[in-house]
Amino acid sequence: MTDIGIEIQVNGLPRRDTVPPRLTLADFLRVNCGLTGTHLGCEHGVCGACTVLLDGEAVRACLVFAVQADGSEVTTVEGIASPDGELSAVQAAFRQHHGLQCGFCTPGFVVSVTAFLAENPKPTDEEIREALSGNLCRCTGYQGIVNAVRAVADSEDSV
Repeated sequence: MTDIGIEIQVNGLPRRDTVPPRLTLADFLRVNCGLTGTHLGCEHGVCGACTVLLDGEAVRACLVFAVQADGSEVTTVEGIASPDGELSAVQAAFRQHHGLQCGFCTPGFVVSVTAFLAENPKPTDEEIREALSGNLCRCTGYQGIVNAVRAVADSEDSV
C-alpha cells in the first residue's frame, strides 16, 4: 500500500505527514507527533484511554485511522491545558478531588469529560455517571472522578 499525505491541526499546530493508510490516529499521535498522553489500553475502543477530540467530538483514537482525520482539528490531553501550562478546570478538579490514582486512564477521562461538559454544562449526577461509563478505571472506584465532574459543573469556571 502506498502512504498517504495528511494535514491535521494537532493541539492548534499544523501537522503534515505521510502515513500508511491503516495507521491509527492513536499511533500517529504517539509515534509521529510524540504526544504520549494518548494512552493505548485495549486497542478495541472499549477502555477510553485513547480518547481525543476530533473536531470537538470525543472519539477513540484507536478506532480512527490517521487518514480519516485529514483536514481536521485534533485535541489531545496535552492540548487541554492553556498554552502557559495552567490546568483546565477539568484537570484542576481531577487533581483537587483525587480523580486519579495510577493515572493511566486519566487522559481519556479528562478529554471525555471536557467534551461532555462542553455539550452539557449542568448535568445531573445520573448524566455524569452515564457519560463516564465509556471510560474504564481499575484503581479509583470512580467516586473521585464523579466528584471532580460535579465540581466543574457546579463552578463558575465551567469548561
